[in-house]
Amino acid sequence: MQLFRSHVLVCGGTGCTSSNSEAIMTELNEKLVKNQLDAEVKVVQTGCFGLCEEGPIMVIYPEGTMYCRVDVKDVPEIVEEHLLKGRLVTRLLEASSQVQEDEQDIEKSSFFKKQLRVALRNCGRINPEEIDEYIAFDGYKALTKALTEMSPGEVIQTIKDSGLRGRGGGGFPTGTKWDFAAQQINDEKYVCCNADEGDPGAFMDRSVLEGDPHSVIEAMTIAGYAIGATHGFVYVRAEYPIAVHRLQIAIDQAREYGLLGDNILDTGFKFDLEIRLGAGAFVCGEETALMTSIEGKRGEPRVRPPFPAVKGLWQKPTILNNVETFANIPVILLKGADWFASMGTEKSKGTKVFAVGGKINNTGLVEIPMGTTLREVIYEIGGGIPGGKQFKAAQTGGPSGGCIPASHIDTPIDYESLIELGAMMGSGGLIVMDEDTCMVDIAKFFLEFTVDESCGKCTPCRLGTRRMKDILEKITLGKGVMSDIDELETLARDIKASSLCALGQTAPNPVLSTLHYFRDEYEAHIRDKKCPAGSCKALLAYEIIEEKCKNCGLCLKNCPVSAITGNKKEKIPFVIDPTLCIKCGVCFEKCPVDAIKK
Repeated sequence: MQLFRSHVLVCGGTGCTSSNSEAIMTELNEKLVKNQLDAEVKVVQTGCFGLCEEGPIMVIYPEGTMYCRVDVKDVPEIVEEHLLKGRLVTRLLEASSQVQEDEQDIEKSSFFKKQLRVALRNCGRINPEEIDEYIAFDGYKALTKALTEMSPGEVIQTIKDSGLRGRGGGGFPTGTKWDFAAQQINDEKYVCCNADEGDPGAFMDRSVLEGDPHSVIEAMTIAGYAIGATHGFVYVRAEYPIAVHRLQIAIDQAREYGLLGDNILDTGFKFDLEIRLGAGAFVCGEETALMTSIEGKRGEPRVRPPFPAVKGLWQKPTILNNVETFANIPVILLKGADWFASMGTEKSKGTKVFAVGGKINNTGLVEIPMGTTLREVIYEIGGGIPGGKQFKAAQTGGPSGGCIPASHIDTPIDYESLIELGAMMGSGGLIVMDEDTCMVDIAKFFLEFTVDESCGKCTPCRLGTRRMKDILEKITLGKGVMSDIDELETLARDIKASSLCALGQTAPNPVLSTLHYFRDEYEAHIRDKKCPAGSCKALLAYEIIEEKCKNCGLCLKNCPVSAITGNKKEKIPFVIDPTLCIKCGVCFEKCPVDAIKK
């Protein structure tokens, strides 16, 4: 085995790949050869490190130095200064996470130090296309332990004792679900993995598949052993080409090593996996709709009961967990149920991965112990709100979730706390909003998404969500009446109570939570015909404040429709004609003295 003095890890996740990280690796390898360092320094393509805002990212070990926003043209300097002379390229250091020059371990940076990476333990750490690297970090050790030292019942009991709950949104106890399927007597059973995350802004499962696909394969094989299944399916959205590519490589490697297929590890147990591509239908995140799609039919939910653990895929007992849930399984078996249960809160054990986006400085992927507060995520890990603006709300749970206002920023993030606030954990999307966000418009955005993604099978979801969307559209246009609020609440209750699946049952949540916490904004849109956040274009009006105006003329010069009059030389005040103004906001952006208000 060849030993290297340095390893250069370059992010190969979707975000960094789209920012040219492959070209960076090519240039890096060329420069290492040119400087005769190729026998001393190894370049490793990894999955996502998490700090997506600062990509493309490169980490050099053994120092643990993280370089951010690396460009191809930066590579010669990194090779010359860092790898040859041992000097830091300070201009590329992770400034947003406040890493000091004398303390370059990335785990000590503000972005990472409050995180606890369990599901993401190997992401950004190994080459996901090399099974030997996964094995070097205890990969397939849990499977070996399960097959050679534990009975199926002992595996299930360990998962039960750990307190692991489904990370796909529902939060159902994983071990209990496995136990239901294990108790069924049938000639065939199935294990399914939901990798079809459809929440806007969510990319947790994609990142695990891109950075650590073997962890999911190992976990699904363990699940197959525990319930008595011999076959599994990973349902991945086709829009994840890198994840699909690496998962297929990992499946092929596992088969080659005898870790999938017949007689795994010479134990007589057989289990195999295959990939099924989803077409991007949000409703296929619902377990019965997903299974219907795997069967080759239109993805629509089924009436439950019977539940999939009894009659699922092709009417056979089936368990379905999402990628993040499976990623926790191997480490639980290796470190024990008590270890996992020691993290988190009484009813929400372990950690949770979030894709943090919106109005926040450090957008990216974070994994935190359950019970971490929203404030810690936003200000300590996320780096706060851009431009020094005020935090207004956070949306958790995607279109199925709700908005948490600033007054509850110290709420611990766990299943029960979020539900109590009218939100939900969901799969892990966390969208941060600042003072310029209109909460009525946010509710409308999520309803538009739900309307588009409804499968149309049941009337409450098909027609009810559309009616709610139309009312919200009317309010944002300044045409609402006070009775619209009552109708929204009535529709919400009826849709939640009578929809067939979770898509319809949870679709009203963004409306209900914004009505609960931000009713005054709805009333302002209706009574005053004003959008307090200045976001709804139909209700916007720009005005020049004469006392602040310095008569520089920039607003007049940049207005694309000549809606501004005034004369700098003759000191005629500048005025915006509301009948001509198209509300483009150019004058507002160009004014150097904040003399224009909206």
